This record gives sequence, structure tokens and C-alpha cells, in this order.
Amino acid sequence: MKNSPFIISIAGGTGSGKTTLAERLTKELGEGKVLNIAHDHYYKDQSGLTKEQRALTNYDHPNAYDTDLLVSHLEKLIQGESVARPVYDFLSDTRSKDTVLLSPKPVIIVEGILVFTDPKLLNLFDLKVYVDTSTDIRLIRRLKRDMEEVGRSFNYVVDKYLTQVRPMHEKFVEPTKKYADIVFAENNTSEIDLSPILKMIR
Repeated sequence: MKNSPFIISIAGGTGSGKTTLAERLTKELGEGKVLNIAHDHYYKDQSGLTKEQRALTNYDHPNAYDTDLLVSHLEKLIQGESVARPVYDFLSDTRSKDTVLLSPKPVIIVEGILVFTDPKLLNLFDLKVYVDTSTDIRLIRRLKRDMEEVGRSFNYVVDKYLTQVRPMHEKFVEPTKKYADIVFAENNTSEIDLSPILKMIR
């Protein structure tokens, strides 16, 4: 590409509003100019494990992600190359055989709870945003999402939250807030003032 993409990263705990913020930025900048990539697409392939073994995966730990592949894909996008992004099937807890072709765009938004934990990934970001949403709001959103969209039971979601999500947030997610260029202390990302971010991009 003649000009390298401007890469924005959005981190924050589960249910903090990262995707909503990414969608708002995309709308403001124009969908034809923005490529959105979720770190969740890059969960490691688990096709070699049994269903019972897959169910034990801690998806809130950095080891659950194939971050090296994401780094490789971003590097190729920066060079103007297209990449085949993996598709993760949350119902079967492993990667689908399908992929999605991604082509470079002027702005790339990368969002996920752990996108600030890998130094190689951090070095590729032009702007780092952290959404700091209160714990109770995030828990309610997590319950609603997993029960309605993934079909999990209330007890399953609560158990996962107490044994994995909350401990991993405290150990890995919250400490990375220090790397952010901008921190939004908001409980509703639909009301965040986007002007500081838009000004930096433009």
C-alpha cells in the first residue's frame, strides 16, 4: 500500500463495550475505510481435543489465543497483502474450516480483552484505547450475551465468571490499562465522546 493503515486497538474487560465502540468508530469513519478484527477470531484450533477437553479451555487466558497468527496477519495487511482470517465456532469450541478473506483498509480496528498483553502486538498499534467499565455492568452484559447468543445456562456463566473470567481479568486484563493512550471510564460506550480518537486518526 502507498500509505500504511492506521491501527487502533481497543482493550477492556469482558462486556466493557469494546465492540460497540468499534462499531461507532466504523460508522463515523465510513465502513468502506475500516477493517474490524476481533482477537476472539484467533482462538487456537482445538479440533484435536475431545468435547470434554475443549470445555475446560480457559478462554480468558492469553494461552487460548493464536496471537502470533494475528501478528502475522497484521504485518501482512500493513504491507498491503490480504489474509485469510480464521473463523471460530463457539458452539463446537474449535475453529471452523471456513475462513474470511480480509483486505487492507486505511483504518484497522483490533479489539479484545487481551490485545495489550503481547509486546509484538502492542508494537503494531498506532493508538491504544482501554474501556474501563464497572464490574457489575460487565457481569450483567456477559450473562445476557452468553445465555442469549451462545445458549449457556445461568449457572454455567456464573461459574465461568467466578473461576476464570474474574481472576484472569484481575491478573491479565486490568494491569494492561497502563499501556493505553486513552482510557474511557464509561459504563455506556454508546455515549463516549469520539472526538479525541477521530482527531488523532484524521
